[in-house]
Amino acid sequence: MAAAATTVLLHPRIPTTTNVARCSALPYLPPRLSTTSFTTTPFFSTSLKHFSGSQKPCLLQTRASSEESGSWDAVENKSTVLLYGGGAIVAVWLSSILVGAINSVPLLPKIMELVGLGYTGWFVYRYLLFKSSRKELAEDIDGLKKKITGTE
Repeated sequence: MAAAATTVLLHPRIPTTTNVARCSALPYLPPRLSTTSFTTTPFFSTSLKHFSGSQKPCLLQTRASSEESGSWDAVENKSTVLLYGGGAIVAVWLSSILVGAINSVPLLPKIMELVGLGYTGWFVYRYLLFKSSRKELAEDIDGLKKKITGTE
């Protein structure tokens, strides 16, 4: 058995010309091609024309202007904003601790999944399955939006 293992290890590797699957966390990228190869190769010339013609201007652009940078200066209750932001971070941290504690109990995660699936099924049946109930849900959402914004 040991002799067979050593003979396998002593054989030299024969280089192959085929692509070998690489075991790496990084994706395989082909080598860069020069711009002259795009124009001389017929495959790349048609795909390059298609690619360059299909570029559209980006609709979502970020601008750094004096108006946007002065928005923090325009806030009157900075302490309230910081308090709410800190409270949100603490709430996310505590909820992650709570979820971790629930997941450590042996049977509780599966029960919670069943409760979630049951509630999802009820919600779909109650609000999404029929047209009249979808209208009712839309009206409820609009009423909630008006209540939040204070227009009601």
